[in-house]
Amino acid sequence: MVRVLMAVTEDGLVAVEAACREGLDDGLYSADVVLNILSRRREAAAPALLAIPDHLTLHHMPLADCGRYDSLRTSS
Repeated sequence: MVRVLMAVTEDGLVAVEAACREGLDDGLYSADVVLNILSRRREAAAPALLAIPDHLTLHHMPLADCGRYDSLRTSS
C-alpha cells in the first residue's frame, strides 16, 4: 500500500486512482498490478534523432515493384 501511495508523488492522485480502479475492475488487488498499470500509461521518452552523414542518405528512393520478384522465379 505504501508503494501505491508513493506513486502519487510521481504520477498524481488522479492517475493513481484510475490505475487502482482499473485493477479493482479486473479483480486484481496487488500493488504491483497498480504500479504496472501506471508504468504502462506513462509516455516513453522519444528517442534522440541520429545525425546521418550526407554520404549515407538516399539519393534515389526505392521503388516497390512486385513484378521484379515474379521475374526472378523460374518456370519449371
